[in-house]
Formats: sequence, structure tokens, C-alpha cells
Amino acid sequence: MTAPEELVPVPAVEPGTAGPPCGYARLRAEQPVVKAQLPNGETGWLLSRYEDVRAAFADPRLVRPLLSAWPPREGPDAPPPCLPTFLEMTGEHHERVRRTVLPLFGRRRLEFMVPRIRAVAEELIDAMVASAEDRTADLVAAYVDPLPLRVLCETTGLPHEDRDIYLPHTLTLLGAAGLSMDEVLAALYALQDYAEDLISRKEKEDGGKDGSADYIQLLLAESRRPGSELARDDVVSFVVTMLMAGYKTNIQHTGNALFTLLTHPEQLRELRAAPQRMGTAVEELLRYVPLMNAINILVAQEDFTLHGQHIRAGDAVIPVPASANRDPAAFTDPDRLDLTRTPNAHVAFGHGPHACTGGNLTRMQLATTIEVLLERLPGIELAVPAESVPWDESTPLRAPAVLPVRW
Repeated sequence: MTAPEELVPVPAVEPGTAGPPCGYARLRAEQPVVKAQLPNGETGWLLSRYEDVRAAFADPRLVRPLLSAWPPREGPDAPPPCLPTFLEMTGEHHERVRRTVLPLFGRRRLEFMVPRIRAVAEELIDAMVASAEDRTADLVAAYVDPLPLRVLCETTGLPHEDRDIYLPHTLTLLGAAGLSMDEVLAALYALQDYAEDLISRKEKEDGGKDGSADYIQLLLAESRRPGSELARDDVVSFVVTMLMAGYKTNIQHTGNALFTLLTHPEQLRELRAAPQRMGTAVEELLRYVPLMNAINILVAQEDFTLHGQHIRAGDAVIPVPASANRDPAAFTDPDRLDLTRTPNAHVAFGHGPHACTGGNLTRMQLATTIEVLLERLPGIELAVPAESVPWDESTPLRAPAVLPVRW
């Protein structure tokens, strides 16, 4: 009789921190591939080492399933499939869409966004300073919370005034690993319906002829071009993808990044004195502060063995970037923040064909957010002891709920 397979819980983030969970250090050393019990009751193989995580994201034997199709359900109760987001597209379909969309999110192509991001950041700082008493404010409410959504709307063409429609569904999907399939599907179908309606409205507009086209308009125009590799449904998928990946995650990461800088005042001063190093600093913040502690589900398409563990076709495989980015085999002194660290081949945005399309926009947004803050409020500092800052622990990526600062 074979012994039952050992199951470990997914390491929990320590209260009052952004992670990564300390438990991954032991797994990296002792159990780099281990079967874990997921929050929704399913099981999957956790990969905690940098080399394995990076390889898994690019491994054609591992495919990201549709959110609407994992865990799999068969028979009459099986739900109708949702359109795949950009994260879930596979094979030729994914390659075709990526060829069209990826150039729009290159560094050079995105430069037009810098003045727009800067203008939003300046406006929010102006409002924060004008309403501040005794030169103190909550940086989360005044700056961190509103900025990413404004930037997302400016870039993609999402109507800011529709936020009460799409944001609740977006927030539901962020915690998908701990929800029932019915809850996940309801949110997905609602977002897809919203995206369909928005694109129908955009199709009636005469947008972009003055050179101000947003990304939805650009992609719609491309989908109508004879011989285009992009279909209208792909534009719907784009909207859903941006809502799922570009909103709350950026809020939480921005709050964590600013908290990290404020709790490392010497490094913050050095960055303020040498703003030309902002790009390097942003890469380190992306490595040091997890973009997600959530579950990245991949599904094995065939049997294979990794570090002595036999992974079977159909098994879930879960690479953990938050652990990989703290692997001492890949980074010197990985638990130390070093804003001058280079090279810095972190996997915050994944790796390979499914590396995050919006990675450069996230970099640009974080860099501009920090630059404007340091230019306008060079003496900014925490107004309370760091250990007294309350945390929002309602999503997989923890972040300060409020960030009291003075300047």
C-alpha cells in the first residue's frame, strides 16, 4: 500500500507585510517541488526556486487554463466557456494576437503616456496639498488609490465614469483562487458583457482621427483592417485582461513600493539625489515587492518529472514569482532592498510567451508616480511609526490600508 501523498498548505503571508511568505525559504531549500492544498480545496505543485519558476512560465508542456474551465467540470453542469484573456490564450491564437498587441506596449510606443501619467499625478498631489492639514495626509487615499485607475482609463479608453460597474467584478476575480467556480464565472461573464457593450459604443464613435486614439480604438481599427490577425473578440479579451491585470494589482504594488521607500529613508534620499537611477530602482522594487502572492495556475499537458516528483498530465503546476525573486541562487542577498541592483532579471511579470503585456506600462507608471512625488514633496516621510501602519489583507497582494505622511 502506497503512503498518502504529502500535502502542504500554501505559505501564508505574515500579517503586516507584503510578503513574500517566509515559508518559501524552507520550500526552496528542502521541497522545491511540493504538492499543496490551494485555498479553493484543489491541489497543485508549488515551484519555489527561481530557475524552475522561470522555466515553467516558458514550458510548452504547461498551459494556463481558462479561469472558466479550472478546476475542470464535466457533464451537464459544465459552464459555457468565457473568452480567453491574454493570459490564457494558447498556441497560434496567442501568437497571432501577441504579434499585433505587443508592439503597442513597447517602451518607445508608450512614451506618449508619460505626460498623461505625470499630469494625473500632479493633479492628485495638488489636491492632496491643498486639502492637507499641518502638511500631513493619507498617501493611499489621496494618491495611491486613484492614480492607477486614472492611468488605465487614459491608456485603454475605459470610461472612468463606469467604474462602479466594472470594479466590483474585477475585485472579485483578484481573489479567484479562494472562490467557488460559480462566483468566478459570474464575475467573468459580467466583465465580458461590460466589455462587449463598451466596444459596441466605441464602434459608433469616430475616435482617434485627431491622433488621440486610445488602445481600444487602435485595436478596433486594426481588427477591421483587411487581412488583420486580430478579431473583434480579441478586443473584448483585451478589455477584460486590462481590467483583471491593470487595476487593483497596480494599486497594491504602488502602495507597497512607496511604503518600502519610506521605510528605507537613506535609499530614498539617494534616489532623490540621483533621479537618473529611477529605472534601476523600479526594477528592484518590482523584484523586492511581490506584484502578486496569488496563484498562477498552469496545467501539465503530459507526464514529466521535476526534482524527483512525478507530475501527471492534468495536474496543476504553480510557479511562485514572489518566492523566485527572493531565491539566493539567483540574487545576492535577496532579502535586502538595493535600489542600485544590476543586473536584475526578476520574474515579476512572468517569463516567456506569457510575460505580462503591460509590464512596460507598469514600469512607466511606477517610475512617474515616484518621480512626481519626490519632485513635489522632497521632504516626504512617514508620519507614524512603520509598525503602526494598518494593512489591507483582503486580497492576495497585501498593502498598507492607509499611509500617513508629512512633508
